[in-house]
Amino acid sequence: MRRIRAVLLDIDGVLTVSWRPLPGAAAAVRALRDAGFALALVTNTTSRTRAWIAAKLSEAGFGVSAGDIFTAPAITAAYLARNHPGATCVLLNSGDIASDLPGVRIVPGGASAPDVVILGGAGPEFSYQALNRVFGYLLGGARLVAMGRGMYWRTDQGMQLDTGAFLAGLEQASGVQAEVTGKPAAAFFATALSALGAEPPDAVMVGDDVEADVLAAQHAGLTGVLVRTGKYQPETLRRAPGRPDHVIGSVADLPALIGTPAQ
Repeated sequence: MRRIRAVLLDIDGVLTVSWRPLPGAAAAVRALRDAGFALALVTNTTSRTRAWIAAKLSEAGFGVSAGDIFTAPAITAAYLARNHPGATCVLLNSGDIASDLPGVRIVPGGASAPDVVILGGAGPEFSYQALNRVFGYLLGGARLVAMGRGMYWRTDQGMQLDTGAFLAGLEQASGVQAEVTGKPAAAFFATALSALGAEPPDAVMVGDDVEADVLAAQHAGLTGVLVRTGKYQPETLRRAPGRPDHVIGSVADLPALIGTPAQ
């Protein structure tokens, strides 16, 4: 492996499952910090705020702060400020993430036709009525912004459908292509690397989603590491349109793989 100085870590499926730490994950994060790597936690999770995530991970021994965490909602807020300033937005999401969307004008669904529809993480809120209302907004000219395109994730109840399973249908039915702000968008990785003062060739991305985490990062110039935890499935890896740079059992194996930081 080429010498690395910055590490991007997915959270769900890599460090935790349903917010319970995976074996050896907290120790691995501490080892990476102690070795001198620059670390960022990058996640498409939209059900919790950065502050909540940081507190939960700290309780589990990861020793991280909100500043170490880059979430799809925070990246989305910055994207909307740049590309759709002042737009009225309807948000369809499972969980309250208002504090991670500063400056975004969220209006109630059904009140009036919004400028932008934002799709966060899927859950019970993604009912037929809600999705059909979004469909109507898109036919009326609204733009579509999605915080991710993942099809599913693993919880303590097993695999659960995510936004991508609904997003594909909305795009096809409405003829509107979503602007994706979370992983696999290259800008998501670039934002985290910029905060760490690192360039893509100096960084590794560790994830359990072979396409959105690993291959997308490799396309952006990072080294990609796939873990066999979380949503990992051998068949998904076999069907993937590319090969990860590395595949390891879990994040506990990462310190041994990457060694010491590049100077």
